[in-house]
Amino acid sequence: MTTELDDLSAFVTVARAGGFREAARVSGLSASGLSDALRRLETRLGVRLLHRTTRSISTTEAGTRLFERLSPALTEIDAALDAVHAESDQPAGTLRLNVPANVAKTVLPGILPPFLKAHPQIRVEVTVEDSFVDILASGADAGIRYEEKLEQDMIAVPIGPRSQRIITAAAPAYLAERGRPEHPRDLLDHACLRLRFSSGARATWEFEKGDEVIRIDPPGPLLVQPGSACDLLVEAACAGLGVVRLFEDWLAPAILSGALERIIDAWDEPFSGPMLYYSGRRQLPPPLRAFIDFVRSHASVRSC
Repeated sequence: MTTELDDLSAFVTVARAGGFREAARVSGLSASGLSDALRRLETRLGVRLLHRTTRSISTTEAGTRLFERLSPALTEIDAALDAVHAESDQPAGTLRLNVPANVAKTVLPGILPPFLKAHPQIRVEVTVEDSFVDILASGADAGIRYEEKLEQDMIAVPIGPRSQRIITAAAPAYLAERGRPEHPRDLLDHACLRLRFSSGARATWEFEKGDEVIRIDPPGPLLVQPGSACDLLVEAACAGLGVVRLFEDWLAPAILSGALERIIDAWDEPFSGPMLYYSGRRQLPPPLRAFIDFVRSHASVRSC
Protein backbone atom coordinates (compact mmCIF):
# COMPACT_ATOMS: atom_id res chain seq x y z
CA MET A 1 0.00 0.00 0.00
CA THR A 2 2.84 2.40 0.82
CA THR A 3 4.48 1.75 -2.54
CA GLU A 4 1.19 2.32 -4.38
CA LEU A 5 0.61 5.59 -2.54
CA ASP A 6 4.15 6.74 -3.32
CA ASP A 7 3.64 5.93 -7.01
CA LEU A 8 0.32 7.78 -7.09
CA SER A 9 1.95 10.77 -5.41
CA ALA A 10 4.76 10.65 -7.98
CA PHE A 11 2.20 10.71 -10.81
CA VAL A 12 0.44 13.75 -9.36
CA THR A 13 3.76 15.55 -8.85
CA VAL A 14 4.90 14.93 -12.43
CA ALA A 15 1.52 15.83 -13.94
CA ARG A 16 1.33 19.04 -11.90
CA ALA A 17 4.93 20.04 -12.72
CA GLY A 18 4.58 19.26 -16.43
CA GLY A 19 7.78 17.24 -16.61
CA PHE A 20 10.10 14.88 -14.75
CA ARG A 21 12.92 17.36 -14.32
CA GLU A 22 10.73 20.05 -12.76
CA ALA A 23 8.94 17.42 -10.63
CA ALA A 24 12.29 16.20 -9.35
CA ARG A 25 13.27 19.76 -8.45
CA VAL A 26 10.13 20.53 -6.43
CA SER A 27 9.88 17.10 -4.77
CA GLY A 28 13.52 16.46 -3.97
CA LEU A 29 13.32 13.05 -5.69
CA SER A 30 15.30 11.93 -8.71
CA ALA A 31 13.86 12.14 -12.21
CA SER A 32 14.73 8.49 -12.80
CA GLY A 33 12.96 7.48 -9.58
CA LEU A 34 9.85 9.35 -10.63
CA SER A 35 9.99 7.74 -14.07
CA ASP A 36 10.24 4.29 -12.49
CA ALA A 37 7.25 5.07 -10.27
CA LEU A 38 5.17 6.12 -13.29
CA ARG A 39 6.16 2.97 -15.16
CA ARG A 40 5.12 0.78 -12.22
CA LEU A 41 1.81 2.61 -11.86
CA GLU A 42 0.97 2.36 -15.57
CA THR A 43 1.86 -1.33 -15.58
CA ARG A 44 -0.28 -1.99 -12.52
CA LEU A 45 -3.27 -0.08 -13.94
CA GLY A 46 -2.85 -1.36 -17.48
CA VAL A 47 -3.30 2.12 -19.04
CA ARG A 48 -1.00 4.88 -20.21
CA LEU A 49 -1.27 7.94 -17.97
CA LEU A 50 1.21 10.29 -19.66
CA HIS A 51 2.12 11.23 -23.22
CA ARG A 52 5.91 11.56 -23.22
CA THR A 53 8.04 13.48 -25.73
CA THR A 54 11.65 14.56 -25.59
CA ARG A 55 10.57 18.07 -24.53
CA SER A 56 7.41 17.74 -22.49
CA ILE A 57 4.78 15.47 -20.99
CA SER A 58 1.01 15.72 -20.88
CA THR A 59 -1.69 13.57 -19.32
CA THR A 60 -3.71 11.16 -21.41
CA GLU A 61 -7.49 11.15 -21.07
CA ALA A 62 -7.22 8.44 -18.40
CA GLY A 63 -4.38 10.34 -16.75
CA THR A 64 -6.41 13.54 -16.62
CA ARG A 65 -9.32 11.78 -14.94
CA LEU A 66 -7.00 10.15 -12.40
CA PHE A 67 -5.21 13.43 -11.68
CA GLU A 68 -8.50 15.28 -11.08
CA ARG A 69 -9.57 12.68 -8.50
CA LEU A 70 -6.18 12.13 -6.88
CA SER A 71 -4.99 15.71 -6.44
CA PRO A 72 -7.64 16.76 -3.88
CA ALA A 73 -7.36 13.38 -2.12
CA LEU A 74 -3.59 13.69 -1.68
CA THR A 75 -4.05 17.26 -0.48
CA GLU A 76 -6.39 15.93 2.22
CA ILE A 77 -3.80 13.32 3.23
CA ASP A 78 -1.18 16.05 3.56
CA ALA A 79 -3.63 18.08 5.65
CA ALA A 80 -4.25 15.09 7.93
CA LEU A 81 -0.51 14.61 8.45
CA ASP A 82 -0.07 18.33 9.11
CA ALA A 83 -2.84 18.11 11.71
CA VAL A 84 -0.76 15.56 13.60
CA HIS A 85 2.14 18.02 13.64
CA ALA A 86 -0.22 20.62 15.09
CA GLU A 87 -0.04 18.82 18.42
CA SER A 88 3.50 20.13 18.82
CA ASP A 89 4.28 23.65 20.02
CA GLN A 90 5.28 24.82 16.54
CA PRO A 91 3.16 24.28 13.39
CA ALA A 92 5.02 22.25 10.78
CA GLY A 93 4.48 21.06 7.24
CA THR A 94 4.15 22.52 3.78
CA LEU A 95 2.07 25.54 2.76
CA ARG A 96 1.24 25.67 -0.96
CA LEU A 97 0.19 29.03 -2.40
CA ASN A 98 -1.04 29.87 -5.90
CA VAL A 99 -0.52 33.57 -6.69
CA PRO A 100 -0.37 35.99 -9.65
CA ALA A 101 2.97 37.37 -10.77
CA ASN A 102 2.51 40.86 -9.39
CA VAL A 103 1.78 39.43 -5.90
CA ALA A 104 4.87 37.22 -6.09
CA LYS A 105 6.99 40.25 -6.96
CA THR A 106 5.50 43.05 -4.87
CA VAL A 107 3.52 41.52 -1.96
CA LEU A 108 5.05 38.24 -0.83
CA PRO A 109 8.65 39.54 -0.44
CA GLY A 110 7.47 41.64 2.51
CA ILE A 111 5.48 38.80 4.11
CA LEU A 112 7.15 35.44 3.53
CA PRO A 113 10.63 36.15 5.00
CA PRO A 114 9.33 37.22 8.44
CA PHE A 115 6.70 34.46 8.37
CA LEU A 116 9.28 31.75 7.69
CA LYS A 117 11.59 33.16 10.36
CA ALA A 118 8.72 32.99 12.85
CA HIS A 119 7.82 29.43 11.76
CA PRO A 120 11.06 27.57 10.93
CA GLN A 121 9.30 24.20 10.67
CA ILE A 122 7.04 25.36 7.82
CA ARG A 123 8.05 25.19 4.17
CA VAL A 124 6.26 27.34 1.59
CA GLU A 125 5.81 26.36 -2.07
CA VAL A 126 4.64 29.16 -4.38
CA THR A 127 3.14 28.56 -7.81
CA VAL A 128 2.76 31.65 -10.01
CA GLU A 129 -0.29 31.68 -12.28
CA ASP A 130 -2.24 34.70 -13.45
CA SER A 131 -5.37 32.81 -14.48
CA PHE A 132 -7.93 31.80 -11.85
CA VAL A 133 -7.55 28.20 -10.71
CA ASP A 134 -9.44 25.75 -8.53
CA ILE A 135 -7.07 25.76 -5.58
CA LEU A 136 -8.13 22.32 -4.33
CA ALA A 137 -7.75 20.67 -7.73
CA SER A 138 -4.39 22.39 -8.23
CA GLY A 139 -3.08 21.02 -4.95
CA ALA A 140 -2.71 24.47 -3.35
CA ASP A 141 -3.80 25.19 0.21
CA ALA A 142 -4.72 28.78 -0.62
CA GLY A 143 -4.57 31.31 -3.42
CA ILE A 144 -4.16 35.06 -3.71
CA ARG A 145 -6.35 36.92 -6.20
CA TYR A 146 -8.43 40.07 -6.49
CA GLU A 147 -12.05 40.26 -5.35
CA GLU A 148 -13.63 40.12 -8.79
CA LYS A 149 -11.98 36.72 -9.39
CA LEU A 150 -12.95 35.01 -6.12
CA GLU A 151 -15.45 32.17 -5.96
CA GLN A 152 -18.41 32.83 -3.68
CA ASP A 153 -17.82 29.81 -1.46
CA MET A 154 -14.27 30.86 -0.58
CA ILE A 155 -13.16 32.57 2.62
CA ALA A 156 -11.09 35.67 1.86
CA VAL A 157 -8.61 37.58 4.03
CA PRO A 158 -6.97 40.87 2.95
CA ILE A 159 -3.25 40.52 2.28
CA GLY A 160 -0.75 43.16 1.28
CA PRO A 161 -1.69 46.75 0.36
CA ARG A 162 -5.39 47.54 0.65
CA SER A 163 -5.27 49.84 -2.34
CA GLN A 164 -3.33 49.49 -5.58
CA ARG A 165 -3.07 51.21 -8.95
CA ILE A 166 -2.13 50.25 -12.46
CA ILE A 167 -0.19 53.14 -13.99
CA THR A 168 1.15 54.16 -17.39
CA ALA A 169 4.74 55.21 -18.03
CA ALA A 170 7.35 55.79 -20.71
CA ALA A 171 11.02 56.73 -20.95
CA PRO A 172 11.92 60.45 -21.17
CA ALA A 173 13.67 59.81 -24.50
CA TYR A 174 10.54 58.18 -25.94
CA LEU A 175 8.36 61.09 -24.80
CA ALA A 176 10.78 63.61 -26.24
CA GLU A 177 10.63 61.85 -29.61
CA ARG A 178 6.95 60.89 -29.80
CA GLY A 179 5.28 63.49 -27.57
CA ARG A 180 3.48 63.12 -24.24
CA PRO A 181 0.00 61.56 -24.38
CA GLU A 182 -2.58 63.64 -22.50
CA HIS A 183 -5.60 61.31 -22.84
CA PRO A 184 -5.96 57.51 -22.97
CA ARG A 185 -7.11 57.66 -26.62
CA ASP A 186 -3.85 59.39 -27.53
CA LEU A 187 -2.16 56.03 -26.91
CA LEU A 188 -3.72 54.69 -30.10
CA ASP A 189 -1.03 56.69 -31.92
CA HIS A 190 1.81 55.37 -29.75
CA ALA A 191 3.91 52.21 -29.47
CA CYS A 192 2.49 50.30 -26.50
CA LEU A 193 4.11 47.35 -24.74
CA ARG A 194 1.37 44.84 -23.95
CA LEU A 195 0.45 41.71 -22.04
CA ARG A 196 -1.05 38.70 -23.80
CA PHE A 197 -2.86 35.92 -21.94
CA SER A 198 -2.12 32.24 -22.53
CA SER A 199 -5.36 32.08 -24.55
CA GLY A 200 -3.78 34.48 -27.07
CA ALA A 201 -6.05 37.41 -26.15
CA ARG A 202 -4.36 40.74 -25.45
CA ALA A 203 -5.04 42.45 -22.13
CA THR A 204 -7.20 45.51 -22.77
CA TRP A 205 -5.97 48.76 -21.26
CA GLU A 206 -8.70 50.18 -19.03
CA PHE A 207 -8.67 53.74 -17.71
CA GLU A 208 -11.07 55.27 -15.20
CA LYS A 209 -11.66 58.83 -14.02
CA GLY A 210 -14.75 59.49 -11.94
CA ASP A 211 -17.70 57.83 -13.68
CA GLU A 212 -15.94 57.61 -17.05
CA VAL A 213 -14.31 54.35 -18.12
CA ILE A 214 -12.29 54.00 -21.33
CA ARG A 215 -11.02 50.71 -22.74
CA ILE A 216 -8.55 50.68 -25.59
CA ASP A 217 -6.57 48.11 -27.56
CA PRO A 218 -3.49 50.13 -28.63
CA PRO A 219 -0.87 48.93 -31.12
CA GLY A 220 2.64 48.01 -30.13
CA PRO A 221 5.84 46.14 -31.02
CA LEU A 222 6.01 43.79 -28.01
CA LEU A 223 3.62 41.29 -26.43
CA VAL A 224 4.50 39.08 -23.43
CA GLN A 225 2.53 36.72 -21.21
CA PRO A 226 1.99 37.83 -17.59
CA GLY A 227 4.59 36.64 -15.13
CA SER A 228 8.28 37.31 -14.73
CA ALA A 229 8.29 38.36 -18.41
CA CYS A 230 6.72 41.62 -17.21
CA ASP A 231 10.28 42.62 -16.33
CA LEU A 232 10.98 42.47 -20.06
CA LEU A 233 8.23 45.04 -20.64
CA VAL A 234 9.81 47.34 -18.05
CA GLU A 235 13.28 47.00 -19.57
CA ALA A 236 11.90 47.63 -23.05
CA ALA A 237 10.09 50.73 -21.84
CA CYS A 238 13.24 52.00 -20.12
CA ALA A 239 15.10 51.50 -23.41
CA GLY A 240 12.61 53.82 -25.12
CA LEU A 241 10.73 51.17 -27.08
CA GLY A 242 7.27 52.35 -26.03
CA VAL A 243 4.64 52.93 -23.36
CA VAL A 244 4.09 50.40 -20.56
CA ARG A 245 1.12 49.95 -18.22
CA LEU A 246 1.59 47.77 -15.13
CA PHE A 247 1.10 47.72 -11.36
CA GLU A 248 2.50 50.85 -9.72
CA ASP A 249 4.71 48.82 -7.36
CA TRP A 250 6.23 46.97 -10.33
CA LEU A 251 7.16 50.23 -12.08
CA ALA A 252 8.13 52.17 -8.95
CA PRO A 253 11.91 51.46 -9.07
CA ALA A 254 12.18 52.63 -12.69
CA ILE A 255 10.14 55.75 -11.95
CA LEU A 256 12.16 56.60 -8.83
CA SER A 257 15.40 56.25 -10.80
CA GLY A 258 14.09 58.52 -13.57
CA ALA A 259 14.25 55.77 -16.19
CA LEU A 260 10.48 56.10 -16.66
CA GLU A 261 7.99 58.92 -16.23
CA ARG A 262 4.32 58.54 -15.29
CA ILE A 263 1.84 59.75 -17.90
CA ILE A 264 -1.96 60.17 -17.98
CA ASP A 265 -1.95 59.66 -14.20
CA ALA A 266 -5.30 61.43 -13.74
CA TRP A 267 -6.86 58.24 -15.15
CA ASP A 268 -5.22 55.84 -12.67
CA GLU A 269 -8.01 55.17 -10.17
CA PRO A 270 -7.09 52.98 -7.16
CA PHE A 271 -8.75 49.60 -6.63
CA SER A 272 -8.93 47.10 -3.77
CA GLY A 273 -5.79 45.12 -3.01
CA PRO A 274 -5.35 41.33 -3.16
CA MET A 275 -7.07 38.74 -0.99
CA LEU A 276 -5.79 35.47 0.45
CA TYR A 277 -8.56 32.95 -0.22
CA TYR A 278 -9.12 29.36 0.85
CA SER A 279 -11.89 26.79 1.13
CA GLY A 280 -13.93 26.62 4.30
CA ARG A 281 -15.11 23.14 3.46
CA ARG A 282 -12.26 21.31 5.18
CA GLN A 283 -10.16 21.57 8.29
CA LEU A 284 -7.35 24.07 7.85
CA PRO A 285 -3.85 22.57 7.77
CA PRO A 286 -1.68 24.03 10.57
CA PRO A 287 0.70 25.81 8.13
CA LEU A 288 -2.24 27.59 6.50
CA ARG A 289 -3.77 28.50 9.86
CA ALA A 290 -0.42 29.93 10.98
CA PHE A 291 -0.12 31.92 7.74
CA ILE A 292 -3.65 33.33 8.05
CA ASP A 293 -2.95 34.41 11.64
CA PHE A 294 0.35 35.98 10.57
CA VAL A 295 -1.26 37.85 7.65
CA ARG A 296 -3.97 39.23 9.93
CA SER A 297 -1.46 40.37 12.54
CA HIS A 298 0.81 41.79 9.84
CA ALA A 299 -2.14 43.81 8.47
CA SER A 300 -3.05 45.17 11.91
CA VAL A 301 0.53 46.28 12.57
CA ARG A 302 0.73 47.95 9.15
CA SER A 303 -2.51 49.86 9.73
CA CYS A 304 -1.34 51.30 13.06
